[in-house]
This record gives sequence, C-alpha cells and structure tokens, in this order.
Amino acid sequence: MTLALTILGIESSCDDTAAAILHARGVAPAILASVVAAQTDLHAAYGGVVPEIAARAHAEKLDLVVEQALAVADMTLSQIDAIAVTAGPGLIGGVLSGVMAAKGLAMGLGKPLVGVNHLAGHALTPVLTDGLAFPYLMLLVSGGHCQFLRVDGADAFTRLGGTIDDAPGEAFDKVARLLGLSQPGGPAVEAAALAGDPARFDLPRPLLDRPGCDLSFSGLKTAVLRARDQLIAAQGGVSEQDRADLCAGFQAAVADILALKSARALAGQPGLTGFAVAGGVAANRVLRARLMAVAADARLPFVAPPLALCTDNAAMIAFAGLLALQAGRIDDLTLSARPRWPLDRDATPLIGSGKKGAKA
Repeated sequence: MTLALTILGIESSCDDTAAAILHARGVAPAILASVVAAQTDLHAAYGGVVPEIAARAHAEKLDLVVEQALAVADMTLSQIDAIAVTAGPGLIGGVLSGVMAAKGLAMGLGKPLVGVNHLAGHALTPVLTDGLAFPYLMLLVSGGHCQFLRVDGADAFTRLGGTIDDAPGEAFDKVARLLGLSQPGGPAVEAAALAGDPARFDLPRPLLDRPGCDLSFSGLKTAVLRARDQLIAAQGGVSEQDRADLCAGFQAAVADILALKSARALAGQPGLTGFAVAGGVAANRVLRARLMAVAADARLPFVAPPLALCTDNAAMIAFAGLLALQAGRIDDLTLSARPRWPLDRDATPLIGSGKKGAKA
C-alpha cells in the first residue's frame, strides 16, 4: 500500500446503519471513524427485524451517520478518495438505500464507487484487525449467516459448508422469544444460561452424524419448543430454573455443533495460517471458548476481531473496498443492490433464507 487513500464505507444490509472512514498508507490501514446506528428499539415489539421498517430507518439515518463519521475523523467530503458500499447480500430495501446513497455521493464528488459483498467484509476483517495472512479458515456466525470459508485472497473464497436453514443468531433469537426473553436473543439466552444445567434436557445436535461441514439449527430450536410445551403441560408453566436450564442446554448444543464442524473443516484444509471467527454470535463466551479450544487442538492461532468489528459495521466495508480498488476494480452507476451474492461462485446454493439476510 504505497498510495495514500481515504475510503468512506457505508453499510446497511440489515438493521444497523453504519459509516466509517479508513485511511490506508503504508502497511496497516487506520480506522479514523466508525459509526453505527442500531435499530434495536424500532424492531423490539415485533420479535425480529421488519424489513420495511429497517429500510425506512436506513433512508433516514444514512446521511446522519456519514456526517458523524466525518466529524469524528475531522474531515470533509472533499478529502474522501473513494466510496465503498455494501451491495449485497441482505434485506434488499436496506441494501438499496445504501447503494443509492453511495451513488449520489460518488456522482456528486466525482469519486470512484466500489460495491462490496457484505460477507467479504466480514471474511476479510482479520486481515484488517490482526494482519492475518492468507490462507485462513473463517467461521462467519451471525444472525443471518453461518458459513465456513477458506480465504485464499481478497477475492478468493471457498465455502466448505454452511447452515441449510436457520443461522445460529436467528436460532438464539427464536429461542429467546419462545422462552419470553428479551431481544436480541443472543445476550439474553447467554445471561439466562449462567444459572442453568446444560445436561438437564436431551437436545439434539443435528447433522453431526453426517459427513461434511453443513450445519442445521432449525430442529434444535423446535426441540426447545417441544421441551417448553411439555413443561407447560406437566406443571402449568415454565419456572425461572426451567428457563435457565433450557437456555444452557440450547447454548451447549450450539457450541457442540460449531466445535465439531469447525474441527472437521480445519482437518481438511492444510497450510492454514489461522482460524478466524466473525459475527455477533462470536461474542458468546461459551461458544468462543469452545472455538478457541478447537484452534488450539489444530495448533493454529485463533483470531476474533473486537466485537465492534465482528458485528455489522462499515469499517470492514471500507477495507474490502480498499482491496478492490488496489486490484483495479471500480463500479459505475449501474451498480445493483443484490439480495443474494455468493462469495464462492462455484458452490451449490445453500437452502433457506434467514430473517437477517439471504444466505448465499
């Protein structure tokens, strides 16, 4: 990176409206500003993300987060060299809002425009935060996506497996809703599980008896529902201890699934420099501990970017855009918003579509 570049990144694929400014000069890019406006309160009453509400909020907040990012970085738009924006995959209304905002800025400023795959942003984050060298294994585990990716370069991804139904974060949200816990479900389930017995309920570990690295969480969620209904039928309700035990059992099952499948993915990929994880679910301490142990068993470094850069953010989009610019890729005003956009173009499409973004 010999040429100094300042990139404005824009992200709006789900329920976070984000803008960031990245300055690249020399080896290590610097994040000058990263602003995220969450929509949690807007969707709380619905038990999940409502696409129409999300799209409207993005349209209202995009200019504000860009202004805030510029203020934090103490810069003006005239100092921006290029615009990078999430062009998919995700909730199409939100993605379209971001793409249109980026097009307007690029046209008004006369600056290059780069459309970025949201999943590539996550997958390349360990390079930005830790300087992790290619190739490495990335487990992207979030509310809308769960994939094992071998990352051989900035635009070289091989999908080794992924969820065929619910993403883990989506399953956490659904279990929290079933048990009367608050949203988002991940932190609520983790907190309740602290007082629970993970061995009390015999919950399934789907697909562990099958070869390969594909995952499934829908049946596990249904098993929690049935266990809850049996408690209600037997005793007229669910006690706090019942709730804690169900949460602990569910969390343990997810950890077992991810740990075994991660070990399987690592075993089949020689020459890796590390095992990286990104996505909001990676913040769960039980899951993270299990994945760290898997990396240690494989004698590989475990890399988990800071939570603010694990969850949806625009700094990762700016970085992926920077790498695209360095490779000579620039988009024009025909750039389209995509609900689906597979990183591995040769892989068979995954079945299903989660509420927090289309799987690819």
